[in-house]
Amino acid sequence: MTRYYKVAGHVFSLAMTDSCSLWPRLTQYDPFVTEDGSSPLFGIELCTDSLDRPADLETVYDPETEPGETVVRLHKGNGLWVFDMSPDKDIPCRSHLVASEDFSSGRLYLDNRRVSDAIFGINNSLMLLYAFRSAPLGTLELHASMVSNSGKAFLFLARSGTGKSTHSQLWLDHIPGTELMNDDNPIVRVHPDGSIIAYGSPWSGKTPCYRNVQAPVGAFVRIRRCAENRITPLKVLEAYALIYSSCSGFKADKTIADGLHATLEKIVTTTPCYVLDCRPDEEAARVCSSEVLR
Repeated sequence: MTRYYKVAGHVFSLAMTDSCSLWPRLTQYDPFVTEDGSSPLFGIELCTDSLDRPADLETVYDPETEPGETVVRLHKGNGLWVFDMSPDKDIPCRSHLVASEDFSSGRLYLDNRRVSDAIFGINNSLMLLYAFRSAPLGTLELHASMVSNSGKAFLFLARSGTGKSTHSQLWLDHIPGTELMNDDNPIVRVHPDGSIIAYGSPWSGKTPCYRNVQAPVGAFVRIRRCAENRITPLKVLEAYALIYSSCSGFKADKTIADGLHATLEKIVTTTPCYVLDCRPDEEAARVCSSEVLR
């Protein structure tokens, strides 16, 4: 069985056996189901056999990670990419994605059949290939928390554990008309007409917010802990560095990197970006909203 999904206008597919018990566990993708499978951006197939690991692989990406962070190691060889993935540095990599050279197709192999490992492998494989394949198409997959208010989307960016979700919750609690659009992996797309639209996605970290919604981007805001609350506009280069550090993609690949740079240039020259030095309190939400909602 193959199912098709559409996120921010990009279609992709996931294939497993019809009787696979994992289908009912993937309800986060239900809002994004589409019948249009004519031109998918990429497709992934879950394989039931063991991976016959290609020989002569070269490791091209193996970053240092902190406890609790997802591990992704990327290798290349014989015209293929191999991803080894784990939800934590202290857990062995049990999910392995073998992708084509252009990332348009992949086969996912699991070292065991535990449901938690399978769901982790599926989610991360789809997120990775989505980010890689959509980057040349004016699309960013961001590590951010995103709310909507007054018809626009506002994206809060920061390092993990430093207050993105907390600030979104402060808006939900204290700024009337606020809705959560996504709490970890929203999508931003620059369309050919120049419009910059933010979208929900099937990936939302620890918060189950899988909404097929969209809104024009109102602003990007970096959250930074401080003893007092103040918001400051960022200059273009500062805004560029902020968003670049928050977007997913294999930046060593020229096609992907060129796509990211072109998209970022359009965003930072047209969209307000700020840094919010703040405490985790109601006043912080009001200081922020009073500036970005003007």
